[in-house]
Amino acid sequence: MRIDLHTHSWVSDGTQAPAELVADAAAAGLDVVALTDHDQSAGWDEAREAAALHGLGWLGGIEVTCRVLASGISVHMLAYGVSRADVELAAALAGLRDSRDHRAQAMVDRLAEDFPIDWESVQAQTQDGSTIGRPHIADALVAAGVVKDRTEAFAHILSPRGPYYVGQPALDPVDAVRLIHGAGGAAVMAHPVAGARGRVIGKADMLAVVEAGLDGVEVYHRDNSEEGRGQLLSLAAERGLIVTGSSDYHGAGKPNRLGENTTEPLALLRLLERTDAPEYVGFEASDLS
Repeated sequence: MRIDLHTHSWVSDGTQAPAELVADAAAAGLDVVALTDHDQSAGWDEAREAAALHGLGWLGGIEVTCRVLASGISVHMLAYGVSRADVELAAALAGLRDSRDHRAQAMVDRLAEDFPIDWESVQAQTQDGSTIGRPHIADALVAAGVVKDRTEAFAHILSPRGPYYVGQPALDPVDAVRLIHGAGGAAVMAHPVAGARGRVIGKADMLAVVEAGLDGVEVYHRDNSEEGRGQLLSLAAERGLIVTGSSDYHGAGKPNRLGENTTEPLALLRLLERTDAPEYVGFEASDLS
């Protein structure tokens, strides 16, 4: 089975509707795909229906925005199988989405002093219900002819080291693991050693998250270095962590391709066994054993 557990639709910062993403996943020869939009599950229902239509296995997930409070290092946590009815997690995610909008507006205000964009031009790059973030600001800069693509925008104008950047409120990863488990889900740290994105979580902080009950690590991701993958595999072996691999697909927003990295069926089975009521369709747990 070919399993991709990390993708984004236009509900967050991808460029496709959830149904279109699922159709492309089926066309790419995947057997199971997870939709993991940032800080929300609004695309789950559409994606689930599309998966049933295309005969594709589908799993609901969320990529939760985190930051190690002591160091300020950004960390993302993939939550699988959480209950959307959980009040505490829902409140935390709503707070993150609200902070994203305020942060984006503050960045646009700074950018508008030097570039021909405004809040309306950024909104024009989104779909109804999307939470606006840096990728949408990058799209507005592309539309204005300032940069050629998102990659150029992130490398320079929208870089955390630049004058237009505004920090984003986030959950501490230890708290995120607790919330995910409280909502009946499993927590997998996304691309933990993606050094090209900036500073990565240190060993002591990583071990603190593991001690908090981290379920797995996303080892096979294009932004993880080879050396870092080796370190993650050693940690997983020592601590019994689940190893996953994923594309982190964003449609036309990034060069990542569906299925470029995948997760072993037994790893997905272990994830499902750690959740109370995972939302998935199109396959049985017995198919993974």
